[in-house]
Parts: sequence; C-alpha cells; structure tokens
Amino acid sequence: MSDKPVVLFLCIHNSGRSLAARVLLDHYAEGRVRVESAGSEPGDQLNPSVTAILEERGLDVSKEFPKPLTDALGREADVIVTMGCGDTCPVYPGKRYLDWELVDPAGKPIDEVRPIIDDIDRRVRALLVEVL
Repeated sequence: MSDKPVVLFLCIHNSGRSLAARVLLDHYAEGRVRVESAGSEPGDQLNPSVTAILEERGLDVSKEFPKPLTDALGREADVIVTMGCGDTCPVYPGKRYLDWELVDPAGKPIDEVRPIIDDIDRRVRALLVEVL
C-alpha cells in the first residue's frame, strides 16, 4: 500500500479536460501523487486540440487513451475531481469531491481550448499544494 495521495479526475469522455488535468498534475507532482483519470462514457479518441497543447508544453501524451471509470478507481481515490459529468459520475462515500466547472473543449479550435487548459493548469497547481 502506498502512502501517496490518489487523485482521480472524472469527466464524461476522458478525452479532454480530465486527460489534461491528469497529465498536468502527474507532471507537477513528480511522482509524489498517484494520478488517474477516467470517463463515465469514455470516448474513442483524445481531443486533438488538448493533446496538441499538452505536447507544445513538452508533455508526453503518447500513452494516454480514454479510460472507463471502474469501481476500483473510485474506491482507491482520496480526492475525486469531477468536470462536467453531473449525475453520470457515481458518488463514493467518504471521498473528498471537487467539482470543476470547465468549458468542454470538444469540437473547439485550439485557440479556444488554450484558455481552458490554462484554467486547468492553475487549478491543478493549487490542488497539488492541498494534497501534499
């Protein structure tokens, strides 16, 4: 058993917002936090604008793919951050929940996605300080 905090980012498709949050927090945490992401209804591909912005920042997204939420992931998490999944994300008793209201980057051009990723970046940095 690890003593690292576990943060789970959830959205519907796990192809944009939760993916970006997972990659960013994993980068900033430098191994001090276990970071997971999942979707209540995972998409079949990653958002190309989100991946392009993350790659511009030097972050590797080559191993990322939309993942389904499993009961094990939900139970292992210390903090669960939801992003626009509303009632489609289950509630696990005893977990700390944060709900980040973020614009969905789906179908948006890269210039409209940049501020969304910047917002996620700010929130992720603040969350890192809280969980460590």
